[in-house]
Amino acid sequence: MANEHGPEYPPYSPHQPQPQPPSYAPPTYPPAPPEPIPLPGTYTPPDLRGLGPKPTYANEYINAEEDLDKAADEQVDSLVRWLRYRGPKFLFRICMLVFIIIVFRNQAEWSKRVTGFIAANPILGIMLQLLFAMTFMAVQFGAFFFLMGRPRVTWMKPGEGGIGFKDYKGNPEVLEGARRVVVLLQGAKEFKEMGGEVIRGLLLEGPPGTGKSYLAQAISTEAKIPFCYCSAPSLIGVFIGMGPLQASMIYRKARKQAMEWGACIVFFDEIDAIAQSRMGAGGMGGGGMMGGMMGGGGGGGGGVLNTLLTNMDPMPREYVWWRSLLRAMHIIRGKAQIPPVLTIGATNISSVLDPALLRPGRFDRKIHVDLPDADGRREVIDYYLAKVKHDPMPIDRMISDTIGYTPVAIKYVINEAVVHAHFDERTSINYWDFSRARDTHEHGLRQPRTTKTFRDNNITAHHEAGHAYAQVILRPYLRITKVTILRHGDAEGFVAMKEIDESHTNSREELLSDIQVSLAGRAAEEVFFGEQYNTMGGDLPSANNVARMIVMFGYDNSFYFLPGAPPDAEQKKRIERVLQEEYKKVKRLLTEHRDVVAAIAQELLVRHELTDYEVLDVIQRFEPLPKDYGRDGEIPMVYNEPEPQQIGQPAAYAPPIPADGD
Repeated sequence: MANEHGPEYPPYSPHQPQPQPPSYAPPTYPPAPPEPIPLPGTYTPPDLRGLGPKPTYANEYINAEEDLDKAADEQVDSLVRWLRYRGPKFLFRICMLVFIIIVFRNQAEWSKRVTGFIAANPILGIMLQLLFAMTFMAVQFGAFFFLMGRPRVTWMKPGEGGIGFKDYKGNPEVLEGARRVVVLLQGAKEFKEMGGEVIRGLLLEGPPGTGKSYLAQAISTEAKIPFCYCSAPSLIGVFIGMGPLQASMIYRKARKQAMEWGACIVFFDEIDAIAQSRMGAGGMGGGGMMGGMMGGGGGGGGGVLNTLLTNMDPMPREYVWWRSLLRAMHIIRGKAQIPPVLTIGATNISSVLDPALLRPGRFDRKIHVDLPDADGRREVIDYYLAKVKHDPMPIDRMISDTIGYTPVAIKYVINEAVVHAHFDERTSINYWDFSRARDTHEHGLRQPRTTKTFRDNNITAHHEAGHAYAQVILRPYLRITKVTILRHGDAEGFVAMKEIDESHTNSREELLSDIQVSLAGRAAEEVFFGEQYNTMGGDLPSANNVARMIVMFGYDNSFYFLPGAPPDAEQKKRIERVLQEEYKKVKRLLTEHRDVVAAIAQELLVRHELTDYEVLDVIQRFEPLPKDYGRDGEIPMVYNEPEPQQIGQPAAYAPPIPADGD
């Protein structure tokens, strides 16, 4: 019982067992999770916590000290380059100038001595005259061959082109590959010390206008090395042997430039002209009757190719006379250093090039320069719009308008837009200048026929109206850019369209819809006139090509396919069956919506040309648009187009009344 002083404890007895404290046990913790096992090829960053604070630079790769060191190194390299290469050349020219001045001042005295010596030795005089005549003839013959076989070659010093990576837009992945090439060229010495070998060849392949030559110049400018541009077809000269000689001279000069500047670039444009496979039909032939003299036969290009192969992968040798002399005296030993010369070739089709040229050690790297995607076109459009005065522009619309365009094509269209604005006496371009220039680029110059009858216009209008309505209903993933009944080039009228979003795959239903749209013009003629006209110039080939694709690539539940073989009788029947079925479908569609097609045709007769939203406005008067039309079901944007000039309704066509006796 507890008292006021605290709790009461029992008396202590040694015979009574005392309570023992619990035995000590270390604290238990949950097991640590197992460390993740890195997958093969993955990078595990090291633990840097014990290495002190991380340095804070404005740029963690380049700081002010490194910039100063780099600038000082460049100045020292420039001074050494002048002393080793330009200084001796300058001194030699001064000596030659002094020698010419001395000869000119002592011309009379030296002439008397030479004349007296020849008069005293007539046989020696005759020999000297013959030697002079032979030398003069050889110089004339050599000059003739050189001028006739002179290729189109341009040499540029570092930075002379003024084109850098900041000017190359549209292909960031290609630009990253080019940056790596520049790093290897700039650090060739350090790279070799690591045991690597500098690349000797870079092949640029891609469609025309994607900027292959532009990229090669940018690489040269960024690497600060000389650049040689050579048009490969110009190496196939009139006389055989001139092409290989010129190619050897190009590489000889390139190696001298590489010794002076550290490296050099030789760029061959359209290299497939001289580097086609020697196993082809024309690769091993002779030059015919004049083959021994003229270079037009197969031996001309083959000789240039052989020279190209040997110069891209040369044997180690000394290219300086005094080093060759020291090596002959056994003062210099070891492997000779080959000056780094990077050969860049540009071609549209690399499949025709010789395999010996494509092996590692020659064209080590291959970069495919493709058409820019949406982000790439945005870069290109912003870059070239920044160079001209312009009003606010719908960039997203312009990106969609230029699907399939190369950077050169975008530059051309923007420049043509400036031309249109200039002739309209405006100081800035707007979207309609761009649209007008794009229309001219894609479809040619608009040349309306002034003598075209109303009957012909009426037939063309209903033909194109059938195409336009079928396009909106059957292919909502494409948008119409223009419907016209005015002549553009050879076309009396057409419906132009663009993809809303870039797509690279097509389903079977989409291909069948393509056939229906191609045949909709003929179906409209039969629905409204009950006749057929010669208006299917491009429609039938387009429909047949798609139908053949459906049959040949297994879209009609048959996997029989022979690549490169023309369709056999059974396949022709299947192609015809596909065409007939799709024609019936589109004819039924136009018959059921006859009023809508007629309204589009009447609008064409009044306006002659319609844009996408004008066609959609006509359709919406009669019926709603398809739910999946456009991007997320939205109607294409309207960009403040000026109101078109109203043209009076043409009179109904009435055939002329024949005169008496006709």
